[in-house]
Amino acid sequence: MSTSRAALRYAKALLLEADQQNTTDVVQQDMQSVYATIKDSKDLRLALGSPIIKAADKREVLLEVFANQSKATHRLIEVLLHNKRVDLLQDVAKSYLDLYNNRKGIKEVEVITATELTPEVEERVLAKAKEITNANKVILTSKINPDLLGGFIIRVGDTEYNASIANQLKTIKKEFTKRL
Repeated sequence: MSTSRAALRYAKALLLEADQQNTTDVVQQDMQSVYATIKDSKDLRLALGSPIIKAADKREVLLEVFANQSKATHRLIEVLLHNKRVDLLQDVAKSYLDLYNNRKGIKEVEVITATELTPEVEERVLAKAKEITNANKVILTSKINPDLLGGFIIRVGDTEYNASIANQLKTIKKEFTKRL
């Protein structure tokens, strides 16, 4: 997901406020919750982007959905509503998480496999990802794609390492067709 420059500016302002209030970790947890909630709710995403739904109604819904969040998060929602940019809330949350993780030396690594990762394999992947990224901490998200047939794909930021059997078969097919 590519975030806008506006979302990044709001996220930087939120991080600055959280720094001043010494609440960066609390706001980070809030932003994880906000991001996941909006990502998982198509209805909420549509409502936030709808020009038909009044700002007051959006405010009421957001403050109810995120009632347990910090004052900084509530202020962010109010600012976004006031500036008519509430549709950026998910992007602002993601940008904040990226800024926070970057500051803490945390890297997000996505692993895609054909089957569920075993704990042993997950541990090896985490160790290798830490080594590759020179990160203090690695957050691993795992997805299953049976089309891979076997092997794995690792994504760190914009970099992808594809060691799937499907990719190897595709490469062999290309080489074979070149020689014909």
